[in-house]
Amino acid sequence: MMKHCCIYLFIFLVGCKQASETSSEEIPQAVWLANEADTMGVDFTWISGDAGKFNMPEIIGGGGALFDYDNDGDLDLYMVQGGYLDSPQEVMNQLFRNENGHFKNVTEESNSGDTGYGMGVAAGDYNNDGHVDLYITNVGKNTLLQNNGDGTFKDTTLFAGVGDIGWGASTAFADFDQDGDFDLYVVNYLIWEHGLKIDCYNAKGAIDYCSPTNYMAPQRDVVYKNNGDGTFTDMTTNAGLGARIGTGLGVLCNDYTGDGLIDIFVANDGMADQLWENQGDWTFIDVAPLRGCALDDEGNAKAGMGVASEDFDHDGDLDIIVCNLTGESDSLFRNDGDFFTDITSSKGIRTSTRHATRFGLGMIDFNNDGYLDLFEANGKVQQSGESNTKDPFAEPNLLLEGGENGWIPIAGLSPNSSHTSRGAIFGDINNDGGIDVVVINKDSNAYILMNKVPARGDAALFEVLTPQGSPALGALLKITTNGKTITKPVQSASSYLAANDPRVHVPIEDGNILENVTVFWTDGTSTNFGSFSSGIHSLKKK
Repeated sequence: MMKHCCIYLFIFLVGCKQASETSSEEIPQAVWLANEADTMGVDFTWISGDAGKFNMPEIIGGGGALFDYDNDGDLDLYMVQGGYLDSPQEVMNQLFRNENGHFKNVTEESNSGDTGYGMGVAAGDYNNDGHVDLYITNVGKNTLLQNNGDGTFKDTTLFAGVGDIGWGASTAFADFDQDGDFDLYVVNYLIWEHGLKIDCYNAKGAIDYCSPTNYMAPQRDVVYKNNGDGTFTDMTTNAGLGARIGTGLGVLCNDYTGDGLIDIFVANDGMADQLWENQGDWTFIDVAPLRGCALDDEGNAKAGMGVASEDFDHDGDLDIIVCNLTGESDSLFRNDGDFFTDITSSKGIRTSTRHATRFGLGMIDFNNDGYLDLFEANGKVQQSGESNTKDPFAEPNLLLEGGENGWIPIAGLSPNSSHTSRGAIFGDINNDGGIDVVVINKDSNAYILMNKVPARGDAALFEVLTPQGSPALGALLKITTNGKTITKPVQSASSYLAANDPRVHVPIEDGNILENVTVFWTDGTSTNFGSFSSGIHSLKKK
């Protein structure tokens, strides 16, 4: 294959894309994702509070959620806010209601504006009333917001018993004990308190943000059991999570071992990643070293941040990709049943991803061609090298197109401006069959990247629902089409500090019908819903 330059439509970025040997002319790369935050009414900046004191939380956040809080069939947007560590908090999280493609800020009237120094968020119906609730991680006490179903939220943190006071990062609702309600997993990063910071220096000898290894103080994660009455019980000690403590940032909750139980994968920053295998009795064992997904193929622990999980090779089990620090490539772990294999080098993403520090991550089929693409939200954590913006941590985000042999970088972002990007949230905002991206930027306006792929293929969007009508997180969807079986998890927690659209997006190749659409529920039962074509479909457990 010959390589031909792909000239970005607006001359913002130049990349390379493979073309056929018979092609002799340069082909402009069309815009895939275009920022429409201004026209859609989203004005949000994650405030770090950076005042030159280099408090570590300032360089780590923040995230957000795409979820349907008012049950009207489209995705609303919740943005977690940072703030000021050196002064009383004056800013709060923001809720934007989707009104036919335009967002309206309803924070005040919804009572959803938590004022903690925010990091991430999980979305799930913890009390089984048919309305999706929010759990917010902060530097300090976390917050549980119960959705009242009338457009408002109530802070039930104290009553529920989930106000962990660590430095929370990513978090997830999941049914670990198969009893029909969502338990809660909270990833913690470091033992860190304001006023007890240390001074660190970069390669230029200037004071800068520290690495987590400077503190040598990883913090234990927390797992809560849902008691079914609106309260939770802290099961962390009994569950065995103290056996291996890490500097956690990203989390996935799916069945990775094939036993029907929800396991937990945690990406750690500068330490070995963890795969907590669910033993079915409220205990978990870290099997990542045994299953080959703790370290990369050279035996190194990387600076794990964002995570994504899909069955990219169509063998019926879920694979994992982790993005990392500059100088380290992504880690693509193929699930081979009893173990994982690091196949990063063979899929074209080792050299194309290691030049940036990546946080938000999505393995998404943006063009609906049957191959998963990659989006990565980038931004430095130290002021190394030169910057072409006023922000010394800014880096362009990255888009890679998937194909039969792996992934190649393309220039499909408009504009591909340099900011310090962190959380990336994925979902079909306008219900048109194309997945869009929300990107949270440190001290700069967020992006709403709408899917503009030319001649995009068709897709189906499946709402997989509990008997109460809320997303059935942790269920598995299996579909037969075009001679292959597609396996898709019903998941919200992935990427970085994010709660994503829980609906299952399935491209439809060449007009084929999706056959034998079967949901495997977390209680061990399954339901065959038959065949479907494109459009939005609800699959509800009876």
